[in-house]
Amino acid sequence: MFIFTTKFDRKKAVAIVIALAAILIGIILIAGAIHRSNAQTVDGISVVNIKTNEDRIAYLNALGWEVSSEPIEEQDIVIPKEFDGVYADYIKLQNEQGFTIADYCGMEAKRYTYQVLNYPDKPDGIVADIIVYRSTVIAGDIQSVALDGFMEALKKR
Repeated sequence: MFIFTTKFDRKKAVAIVIALAAILIGIILIAGAIHRSNAQTVDGISVVNIKTNEDRIAYLNALGWEVSSEPIEEQDIVIPKEFDGVYADYIKLQNEQGFTIADYCGMEAKRYTYQVLNYPDKPDGIVADIIVYRSTVIAGDIQSVALDGFMEALKKR
């Protein structure tokens, strides 16, 4: 039989607390990395490394949309901290598509709007919006700019 005894003092207690804190921080960082790696595709299409206009067009093309060669609008936006009213419907649409825009509340992003050229039975007034944080698409939709318009998921039906 082996018995180990030690004197427990303040220095050892502080060292143990620091070691446990370091382990906990490591676990949190690893979990975050796993979450980010799982969220790199939506509908099997990569949403990361979308840095240029060509990347954005290729992303929309992969979803089945032919769009204008340049965005008709680029706008800096701040993701709301709370989603209520119309924003609640928008966040629901994004969640249904697999986007995690709620993870970006309060952060600045950029919205790119492209004219859609191949929407069935509606040749004009249909646009594709994608919201990009750094180089990751975090949200998007297809919508009609008409007064009685609509908004739907990015993936072509």
